[in-house]
Amino acid sequence: MNLKRFGLIGFICCVCIHTNAQQQQVINVANPYNIEAVRTFPQSDLDSIHRLFKGTSGAGKPISGTFFGGHVAFWNFDYDVTPENKDKYATGSVITKGLLPNIKPIWDVSMRDAVIIVGGDGNYYLTGSTGRNIWSYNDGIELYRSKDLKQWDYLGLVWNIEKEGGWEKLWRVRHGHPVRSIWAPELHFINHNYYIIFSMPPGGMSILKSTTGKPEGPYIHATNPDKPLLGGIGPIETSYLIDPTLFQDTDGKVYFTHGDGMVIARMKDDLSDFAEPLHKVQFITIDSDTTKHADGVCKKFNYKDLGYEGVTLFKRKGKYYMGVTDHYEGRYSMLFATADNVYGPYSGRYEGIPCNGGTNIFRAKNGDWYSCLFGDDNQAPWREKPGIIKIDFDKNGKVGIAAKQPDFILNKPQ
Repeated sequence: MNLKRFGLIGFICCVCIHTNAQQQQVINVANPYNIEAVRTFPQSDLDSIHRLFKGTSGAGKPISGTFFGGHVAFWNFDYDVTPENKDKYATGSVITKGLLPNIKPIWDVSMRDAVIIVGGDGNYYLTGSTGRNIWSYNDGIELYRSKDLKQWDYLGLVWNIEKEGGWEKLWRVRHGHPVRSIWAPELHFINHNYYIIFSMPPGGMSILKSTTGKPEGPYIHATNPDKPLLGGIGPIETSYLIDPTLFQDTDGKVYFTHGDGMVIARMKDDLSDFAEPLHKVQFITIDSDTTKHADGVCKKFNYKDLGYEGVTLFKRKGKYYMGVTDHYEGRYSMLFATADNVYGPYSGRYEGIPCNGGTNIFRAKNGDWYSCLFGDDNQAPWREKPGIIKIDFDKNGKVGIAAKQPDFILNKPQ
């Protein structure tokens, strides 16, 4: 999720909003952040938002032949990527430069922040930020299932904000405009059940749990439905907390981190709350090359940051891998570091897979490792469609692109 864009383009929305909307406030007593941007809007304003964009992405369809395109959404418009505007939105230069093989999406559906897991039933499950324009609103969380990563079945809207939300139902305001949208939802299979963690900026984060043990739910809150687990809008821009994730270690303990990966905490066994205070994570590798950081972020952390959003955690051969997304030579990519302890310190900072920012790393049923990607910069081969790429690890354990890729993800001459 590109929070920098969220902060900048809110000024351009053209929907007319009443400025005398009543302010409400919800307080998360577990942390210092308040939701200070909740508003009650006239129905006519909300109707205007709904007329602009569809709140779900729907079933999608297979990718037919060689693929080029996608779309780019902002607050009050979206553009399809075409040959005429590709130099602005999706040049594919990451392929022509030889940094990525000539890959295509795995499914033709509008999605940001694509995340895939292997479920307890042996199927693959895909979710992400869906709806035509998540900068304004969406309806909730959509889920897709596959046996082979090729054909995806649509399980529908498994959690609906309006029908099943708690604090999440409240509309928020950003630069005077109504916002209510799920960002970066992730499905996790933990202790024989399915959980979904997500963020709602401006707002906070929640964790849901399946009441049936099935990935399609129905879902109820694992955390308190009346307040966020963490997050909200405080007096400063950095109070926008996004991109939470969960990681279950080999001993069964479950950990939470979010955004830039700067904090981590163990969760209670039922995932209802934190089992401990948030721990500060230390990154010990200094990278002073400003072309490998988002503007201004590196200076804030004295060049000891890994990235600024989209954190993921996984473990391989006893090493903890953290990936955090940054703007690396203009690409929206995940930067990796490793540690011997889940709390860190983490060392290293390198781009393993160009343009894979805001996604996750997963291990396939046959043991192969993959990264998801969705396209969020103008070097990418497409925009806002789910894709995967097979990855490998060198003798030192560094993440890289596998030499041989599955045929079904490759663009081939027809």
